[in-house]
Amino acid sequence: MKILTIDIGTGTQDILLYDSRLNIENGFKLVLPSPTMIIHSRIREATRQRRPVLLTGVMMGGGPSAWAVEAHLKAGMQVYATPTAARTLNDELEKVERLGVRLVSDDEATRLKESTTSLELRDLDLPAIWSTFDRFGVPLNDLSSVAVAVFDHGDAPPGVSDRQYRFDYLDARIRDLSSSHRNNPLSAFAYTSEDVPAIMTRLEAVARSAQGLDCPLVLMDTAPAAILGATFDPVAASRDNIIITNVGNFHTLAFRLGKSAGGNKMLIEGLFEHHTGEIDLPKLESLLRRLADGTLKHQDVFDDMGHGALIYDSIPLPLGEGDFDIIVTGPRRSMFGGKRKDGSLHPYFASPFGDMMLSGNIGLLAATADILPELAEPIHASLKGEGGAGSTPWDV
Repeated sequence: MKILTIDIGTGTQDILLYDSRLNIENGFKLVLPSPTMIIHSRIREATRQRRPVLLTGVMMGGGPSAWAVEAHLKAGMQVYATPTAARTLNDELEKVERLGVRLVSDDEATRLKESTTSLELRDLDLPAIWSTFDRFGVPLNDLSSVAVAVFDHGDAPPGVSDRQYRFDYLDARIRDLSSSHRNNPLSAFAYTSEDVPAIMTRLEAVARSAQGLDCPLVLMDTAPAAILGATFDPVAASRDNIIITNVGNFHTLAFRLGKSAGGNKMLIEGLFEHHTGEIDLPKLESLLRRLADGTLKHQDVFDDMGHGALIYDSIPLPLGEGDFDIIVTGPRRSMFGGKRKDGSLHPYFASPFGDMMLSGNIGLLAATADILPELAEPIHASLKGEGGAGSTPWDV
Protein backbone atom coordinates (compact mmCIF):
# COMPACT_ATOMS: atom_id res chain seq x y z
CA MET A 1 0.00 0.00 0.00
CA LYS A 2 1.31 3.45 -0.94
CA ILE A 3 0.16 6.85 0.31
CA LEU A 4 1.56 10.14 -0.97
CA THR A 5 1.73 12.73 1.83
CA ILE A 6 2.38 16.41 1.06
CA ASP A 7 2.84 18.98 3.84
CA ILE A 8 2.67 22.45 2.27
CA GLY A 9 4.15 25.24 4.37
CA THR A 10 5.27 28.80 3.73
CA GLY A 11 8.90 27.98 3.04
CA THR A 12 8.84 24.38 1.85
CA GLN A 13 6.56 21.59 0.69
CA ASP A 14 7.64 18.34 2.31
CA ILE A 15 6.73 15.14 0.51
CA LEU A 16 6.87 11.55 1.79
CA LEU A 17 5.83 8.54 -0.25
CA TYR A 18 4.72 5.99 2.34
CA ASP A 19 5.04 2.33 1.31
CA SER A 20 3.74 -0.21 3.82
CA ARG A 21 6.32 -2.74 2.57
CA LEU A 22 9.15 -0.55 3.83
CA ASN A 23 9.98 0.90 7.19
CA ILE A 24 9.19 4.61 7.16
CA GLU A 25 12.85 5.63 7.25
CA ASN A 26 13.30 4.03 3.81
CA GLY A 27 10.36 5.90 2.27
CA PHE A 28 11.19 8.23 -0.61
CA LYS A 29 11.03 11.88 0.39
CA LEU A 30 11.45 15.37 -1.06
CA VAL A 31 11.80 18.81 0.56
CA LEU A 32 11.08 21.41 -2.12
CA PRO A 33 10.25 25.13 -2.31
CA SER A 34 6.65 25.79 -1.30
CA PRO A 35 4.16 26.73 -4.02
CA THR A 36 3.90 30.29 -2.67
CA MET A 37 7.72 30.61 -2.81
CA ILE A 38 7.69 29.39 -6.42
CA ILE A 39 5.10 32.04 -7.36
CA HIS A 40 7.08 34.64 -5.38
CA SER A 41 10.18 33.91 -7.46
CA ARG A 42 8.30 34.05 -10.76
CA ILE A 43 6.63 37.36 -9.92
CA ARG A 44 9.98 38.85 -8.89
CA GLU A 45 11.42 37.80 -12.24
CA ALA A 46 8.46 39.46 -14.02
CA THR A 47 9.15 42.62 -12.01
CA ARG A 48 12.79 42.53 -13.10
CA GLN A 49 11.67 42.16 -16.72
CA ARG A 50 8.99 44.85 -16.20
CA ARG A 51 6.26 42.60 -17.53
CA PRO A 52 2.62 42.70 -16.35
CA VAL A 53 1.47 39.65 -14.37
CA LEU A 54 -1.71 37.61 -14.83
CA LEU A 55 -2.87 35.36 -11.98
CA THR A 56 -5.29 32.54 -12.77
CA GLY A 57 -6.17 29.28 -11.04
CA VAL A 58 -7.51 28.91 -7.51
CA MET A 59 -6.89 30.30 -4.03
CA MET A 60 -3.55 29.24 -2.57
CA GLY A 61 -1.27 30.17 0.29
CA GLY A 62 -0.29 33.82 0.44
CA GLY A 63 2.62 35.32 2.33
CA PRO A 64 5.58 35.43 -0.11
CA SER A 65 3.38 35.40 -3.23
CA ALA A 66 1.25 38.25 -1.88
CA TRP A 67 4.34 40.26 -0.92
CA ALA A 68 5.70 39.83 -4.44
CA VAL A 69 2.40 41.10 -5.90
CA GLU A 70 2.57 44.20 -3.71
CA ALA A 71 6.20 44.84 -4.73
CA HIS A 72 5.27 44.42 -8.40
CA LEU A 73 2.48 46.99 -8.07
CA LYS A 74 4.75 49.43 -6.21
CA ALA A 75 7.23 49.12 -9.08
CA GLY A 76 4.52 50.47 -11.39
CA MET A 77 3.69 47.15 -13.04
CA GLN A 78 0.13 45.91 -13.65
CA VAL A 79 -1.30 42.79 -11.99
CA TYR A 80 -4.42 41.11 -13.40
CA ALA A 81 -6.24 38.32 -11.55
CA THR A 82 -9.32 36.19 -11.98
CA PRO A 83 -11.64 36.31 -8.94
CA THR A 84 -10.76 32.80 -7.76
CA ALA A 85 -7.02 33.49 -7.95
CA ALA A 86 -7.44 36.94 -6.37
CA ARG A 87 -8.76 35.36 -3.16
CA THR A 88 -5.18 34.29 -2.50
CA LEU A 89 -4.54 37.95 -1.63
CA ASN A 90 -7.74 38.55 0.32
CA ASP A 91 -11.13 36.84 0.61
CA GLU A 92 -12.73 40.28 0.18
CA LEU A 93 -12.23 41.16 -3.47
CA GLU A 94 -12.86 44.86 -2.87
CA LYS A 95 -9.67 44.93 -0.81
CA VAL A 96 -7.78 43.19 -3.60
CA GLU A 97 -8.90 45.89 -6.04
CA ARG A 98 -7.85 48.61 -3.59
CA LEU A 99 -4.32 47.16 -3.72
CA GLY A 100 -4.30 47.99 -7.41
CA VAL A 101 -5.00 44.51 -8.80
CA ARG A 102 -7.36 44.51 -11.77
CA LEU A 103 -9.94 41.71 -11.66
CA VAL A 104 -10.66 40.06 -15.01
CA SER A 105 -13.00 37.36 -16.27
CA ASP A 106 -11.77 34.00 -17.53
CA ASP A 107 -12.34 35.19 -21.11
CA GLU A 108 -10.29 38.35 -20.51
CA ALA A 109 -7.57 36.26 -18.91
CA THR A 110 -7.36 34.08 -22.02
CA ARG A 111 -6.82 37.19 -24.16
CA LEU A 112 -4.15 38.56 -21.78
CA LYS A 113 -1.99 35.44 -21.56
CA GLU A 114 0.30 36.22 -24.47
CA SER A 115 1.08 39.75 -23.34
CA THR A 116 1.71 38.97 -19.66
CA THR A 117 3.63 36.65 -17.40
CA SER A 118 0.78 34.23 -16.78
CA LEU A 119 0.89 32.25 -13.53
CA GLU A 120 -1.58 29.55 -12.51
CA LEU A 121 -2.09 29.59 -8.74
CA ARG A 122 -2.57 26.34 -6.82
CA ASP A 123 -1.13 24.81 -3.68
CA LEU A 124 -1.22 21.30 -5.06
CA ASP A 125 0.57 20.59 -8.32
CA LEU A 126 0.14 16.84 -8.69
CA PRO A 127 1.40 16.71 -12.30
CA ALA A 128 4.73 18.25 -11.22
CA ILE A 129 5.07 15.83 -8.30
CA TRP A 130 4.09 12.86 -10.49
CA SER A 131 6.68 13.92 -13.07
CA THR A 132 9.43 14.32 -10.46
CA PHE A 133 8.93 10.84 -9.03
CA ASP A 134 8.58 9.35 -12.50
CA ARG A 135 11.94 10.81 -13.56
CA PHE A 136 13.52 8.82 -10.74
CA GLY A 137 11.76 5.62 -11.77
CA VAL A 138 9.05 5.76 -9.10
CA PRO A 139 5.60 5.67 -10.74
CA LEU A 140 2.64 6.90 -8.67
CA ASN A 141 -0.09 4.99 -10.46
CA ASP A 142 -0.95 2.65 -7.59
CA LEU A 143 -1.69 4.98 -4.67
CA SER A 144 -4.22 4.06 -2.00
CA SER A 145 -4.58 7.69 -0.93
CA VAL A 146 -3.09 11.18 -1.21
CA ALA A 147 -2.93 13.29 1.97
CA VAL A 148 -2.25 17.03 1.88
CA ALA A 149 -1.82 19.60 4.65
CA VAL A 150 -2.19 23.37 4.23
CA PHE A 151 -2.85 26.21 6.65
CA ASP A 152 -6.41 27.53 6.35
CA HIS A 153 -7.69 30.59 8.22
CA GLY A 154 -11.22 29.92 6.99
CA ASP A 155 -13.43 32.32 5.08
CA ALA A 156 -14.21 34.93 7.71
CA PRO A 157 -17.29 37.10 7.07
CA PRO A 158 -16.59 40.75 6.19
CA GLY A 159 -15.50 42.68 9.26
CA VAL A 160 -14.51 39.56 11.22
CA SER A 161 -10.83 38.99 12.01
CA ASP A 162 -9.27 36.04 10.19
CA ARG A 163 -7.31 35.28 13.35
CA GLN A 164 -10.39 35.25 15.57
CA TYR A 165 -12.35 33.26 13.02
CA ARG A 166 -9.65 30.60 12.88
CA PHE A 167 -9.60 30.22 16.66
CA ASP A 168 -13.37 30.02 16.87
CA TYR A 169 -13.14 27.20 14.32
CA LEU A 170 -10.37 25.40 16.25
CA ASP A 171 -12.37 25.71 19.48
CA ALA A 172 -15.51 24.31 17.85
CA ARG A 173 -13.64 21.33 16.40
CA ILE A 174 -11.95 20.51 19.71
CA ARG A 175 -15.17 20.82 21.73
CA ASP A 176 -16.95 18.57 19.22
CA LEU A 177 -14.52 15.74 19.93
CA SER A 178 -16.86 14.26 22.52
CA SER A 179 -19.18 13.19 19.71
CA SER A 180 -16.39 12.30 17.28
CA HIS A 181 -15.37 8.79 16.29
CA ARG A 182 -11.76 9.88 15.79
CA ASN A 183 -9.17 7.94 17.78
CA ASN A 184 -6.84 10.92 18.04
CA PRO A 185 -8.18 14.41 18.79
CA LEU A 186 -5.64 16.06 16.47
CA SER A 187 -7.10 14.17 13.52
CA ALA A 188 -10.30 16.17 14.06
CA PHE A 189 -8.61 18.70 11.78
CA ALA A 190 -8.45 16.23 8.88
CA TYR A 191 -11.19 15.52 6.34
CA THR A 192 -11.85 13.52 3.24
CA SER A 193 -12.23 15.85 0.27
CA GLU A 194 -16.01 15.28 0.28
CA ASP A 195 -16.34 16.37 3.92
CA VAL A 196 -14.36 19.64 3.94
CA PRO A 197 -16.47 22.37 5.60
CA ALA A 198 -17.51 25.13 3.18
CA ILE A 199 -15.74 27.74 5.33
CA MET A 200 -12.37 26.04 4.73
CA THR A 201 -11.88 27.63 1.33
CA ARG A 202 -8.17 26.86 0.95
CA LEU A 203 -8.75 23.17 1.67
CA GLU A 204 -11.57 23.22 -0.86
CA ALA A 205 -9.25 24.81 -3.43
CA VAL A 206 -6.75 22.00 -2.90
CA ALA A 207 -9.55 19.49 -3.46
CA ARG A 208 -10.44 21.22 -6.75
CA SER A 209 -6.80 21.06 -7.83
CA ALA A 210 -6.90 17.28 -7.35
CA GLN A 211 -10.00 16.65 -9.45
CA GLY A 212 -9.61 13.45 -11.43
CA LEU A 213 -7.53 11.76 -8.71
CA ASP A 214 -8.50 8.08 -8.68
CA CYS A 215 -7.91 7.47 -4.96
CA PRO A 216 -9.22 9.09 -1.73
CA LEU A 217 -7.89 12.56 -0.90
CA VAL A 218 -7.33 13.51 2.76
CA LEU A 219 -6.95 17.19 3.67
CA MET A 220 -5.64 18.55 6.98
CA ASP A 221 -4.50 21.72 8.69
CA THR A 222 -0.70 21.94 8.78
CA ALA A 223 -0.35 22.89 12.45
CA PRO A 224 -2.13 19.90 14.04
CA ALA A 225 -0.49 17.63 11.45
CA ALA A 226 2.99 18.67 12.63
CA ILE A 227 2.09 18.29 16.31
CA LEU A 228 0.49 14.89 15.69
CA GLY A 229 3.57 13.74 13.79
CA ALA A 230 5.88 14.86 16.61
CA THR A 231 4.02 12.61 19.06
CA PHE A 232 5.55 9.63 17.23
CA ASP A 233 9.04 10.59 18.32
CA PRO A 234 9.85 7.85 20.89
CA VAL A 235 10.78 10.33 23.60
CA ALA A 236 7.58 12.32 23.07
CA ALA A 237 5.54 9.11 23.09
CA SER A 238 6.97 8.17 26.48
CA ARG A 239 5.39 11.15 28.24
CA ASP A 240 1.78 11.20 29.44
CA ASN A 241 1.69 15.00 29.68
CA ILE A 242 3.65 17.10 27.22
CA ILE A 243 3.84 20.44 25.47
CA ILE A 244 4.85 20.26 21.82
CA THR A 245 5.62 23.41 19.87
CA ASN A 246 6.08 23.59 16.11
CA VAL A 247 8.21 26.61 15.18
CA GLY A 248 7.32 27.06 11.52
CA ASN A 249 8.62 29.57 9.01
CA PHE A 250 5.45 31.65 9.32
CA HIS A 251 3.47 30.32 12.29
CA THR A 252 4.41 28.96 15.71
CA LEU A 253 1.90 26.64 17.35
CA ALA A 254 2.04 24.85 20.69
CA PHE A 255 -0.29 22.16 22.03
CA ARG A 256 -0.51 20.98 25.62
CA LEU A 257 -1.47 17.31 25.53
CA GLY A 258 -2.48 14.88 28.27
CA LYS A 259 -3.97 11.43 28.66
CA SER A 260 -7.50 10.43 29.63
CA ALA A 261 -8.19 8.89 33.04
CA GLY A 262 -7.71 5.41 31.63
CA GLY A 263 -4.55 6.48 29.89
CA ASN A 264 -5.72 5.15 26.53
CA LYS A 265 -6.66 8.37 24.75
CA MET A 266 -4.87 11.65 24.09
CA LEU A 267 -6.55 14.85 25.25
CA ILE A 268 -6.00 18.43 24.09
CA GLU A 269 -5.58 20.53 27.24
CA GLY A 270 -4.66 23.82 25.58
CA LEU A 271 -2.94 25.52 22.68
CA PHE A 272 -1.76 28.83 21.28
CA GLU A 273 -0.72 30.05 17.86
CA HIS A 274 1.39 33.07 16.94
CA HIS A 275 3.26 34.46 13.95
CA THR A 276 6.89 33.36 14.15
CA GLY A 277 8.08 36.75 12.90
CA GLU A 278 6.35 38.51 15.82
CA ILE A 279 8.08 36.56 18.60
CA ASP A 280 11.54 36.04 19.99
CA LEU A 281 12.72 33.34 22.38
CA PRO A 282 11.89 35.18 25.64
CA LYS A 283 8.36 35.87 24.42
CA LEU A 284 7.91 32.30 23.24
CA GLU A 285 9.15 30.88 26.53
CA SER A 286 6.74 33.15 28.41
CA LEU A 287 3.83 31.89 26.32
CA LEU A 288 4.88 28.27 26.87
CA ARG A 289 5.17 28.73 30.62
CA ARG A 290 1.70 30.27 30.79
CA LEU A 291 0.31 27.46 28.63
CA ALA A 292 1.83 25.01 31.12
CA ASP A 293 0.46 26.70 34.23
CA GLY A 294 -2.97 27.33 32.71
CA THR A 295 -2.89 31.13 32.94
CA LEU A 296 -2.52 32.00 29.25
CA LYS A 297 -5.45 34.02 27.87
CA HIS A 298 -6.67 34.23 24.30
CA GLN A 299 -6.44 38.02 24.39
CA ASP A 300 -2.79 37.86 25.51
CA VAL A 301 -1.88 36.33 22.15
CA PHE A 302 -4.50 37.97 19.95
CA ASP A 303 -3.62 41.51 21.10
CA ASP A 304 0.04 40.77 20.30
CA MET A 305 -0.90 40.09 16.63
CA GLY A 306 -1.01 36.32 17.17
CA HIS A 307 -3.95 34.08 16.43
CA GLY A 308 -4.95 33.29 19.99
CA ALA A 309 -5.02 30.73 22.77
CA LEU A 310 -7.39 28.11 24.15
CA ILE A 311 -7.14 26.58 27.63
CA TYR A 312 -9.26 23.54 28.52
CA ASP A 313 -7.35 22.34 31.59
CA SER A 314 -5.99 25.02 33.92
CA ILE A 315 -4.38 22.55 36.33
CA PRO A 316 -0.68 23.50 36.24
CA LEU A 317 1.61 21.20 34.32
CA PRO A 318 4.98 21.24 36.14
CA LEU A 319 8.02 21.94 33.98
CA GLY A 320 11.56 20.89 34.70
CA GLU A 321 10.77 17.50 36.26
CA GLY A 322 12.77 15.50 33.68
CA ASP A 323 15.53 15.90 31.14
CA PHE A 324 13.51 18.45 29.19
CA ASP A 325 10.56 20.82 29.62
CA ILE A 326 9.06 21.00 26.15
CA ILE A 327 9.24 19.18 22.82
CA VAL A 328 10.16 21.27 19.80
CA THR A 329 9.89 20.64 16.08
CA GLY A 330 9.69 22.79 12.96
CA PRO A 331 12.10 24.40 10.47
CA ARG A 332 12.87 27.33 12.78
CA ARG A 333 13.47 25.31 15.92
CA SER A 334 16.97 26.82 16.00
CA MET A 335 15.32 29.66 17.91
CA PHE A 336 15.95 27.41 20.93
CA GLY A 337 19.61 26.86 20.04
CA GLY A 338 22.73 28.63 21.22
CA LYS A 339 23.75 29.61 24.71
CA ARG A 340 20.84 29.55 27.13
CA LYS A 341 20.31 31.73 30.19
CA ASP A 342 19.72 30.34 33.65
CA GLY A 343 16.04 29.57 34.04
CA SER A 344 15.49 28.98 30.33
CA LEU A 345 13.29 26.13 29.23
CA HIS A 346 15.08 22.94 28.26
CA PRO A 347 13.87 21.75 24.84
CA TYR A 348 13.93 18.30 23.32
CA PHE A 349 14.12 18.37 19.51
CA ALA A 350 11.73 15.77 18.18
CA SER A 351 12.59 13.90 14.98
CA PRO A 352 9.90 11.30 14.31
CA PHE A 353 11.40 8.45 12.29
CA GLY A 354 14.66 10.38 12.14
CA ASP A 355 13.47 13.43 10.20
CA MET A 356 12.19 16.64 11.79
CA MET A 357 11.07 18.05 8.44
CA LEU A 358 8.59 15.21 8.01
CA SER A 359 6.64 15.72 11.25
CA GLY A 360 3.66 16.96 9.25
CA ASN A 361 3.80 13.99 6.88
CA ILE A 362 3.80 11.52 9.76
CA GLY A 363 0.83 13.39 11.22
CA LEU A 364 -0.94 13.12 7.86
CA LEU A 365 -0.34 9.36 7.87
CA ALA A 366 -1.79 8.98 11.36
CA ALA A 367 -4.83 11.10 10.48
CA THR A 368 -5.39 9.10 7.28
CA ALA A 369 -5.54 5.92 9.33
CA ASP A 370 -8.14 7.59 11.55
CA ILE A 371 -10.51 8.79 8.83
CA LEU A 372 -9.96 5.99 6.29
CA PRO A 373 -10.19 2.93 8.56
CA GLU A 374 -9.81 0.54 5.64
CA LEU A 375 -6.18 1.72 5.41
CA ALA A 376 -5.52 1.80 9.15
CA GLU A 377 -3.95 -1.59 9.88
CA PRO A 378 -0.72 -1.28 7.85
CA ILE A 379 -0.31 2.40 8.81
CA HIS A 380 -0.61 1.63 12.52
CA ALA A 381 1.92 -1.19 12.13
CA SER A 382 4.36 1.18 10.42
CA LEU A 383 3.90 3.90 13.02
CA LYS A 384 4.71 1.33 15.70
CA GLY A 385 7.91 0.48 13.81
CA GLU A 386 6.58 -2.91 12.71
CA GLY A 387 5.68 -2.28 9.07
CA GLY A 388 8.20 -3.45 6.50
CA ALA A 389 10.79 -4.11 9.20
CA GLY A 390 14.04 -5.14 7.56
CA SER A 391 12.81 -4.46 4.03
CA THR A 392 14.79 -2.24 1.68
CA PRO A 393 13.74 -0.45 -1.54
CA TRP A 394 15.37 -3.05 -3.75
CA ASP A 395 13.40 -5.81 -2.00
CA VAL A 396 10.14 -4.36 -3.35
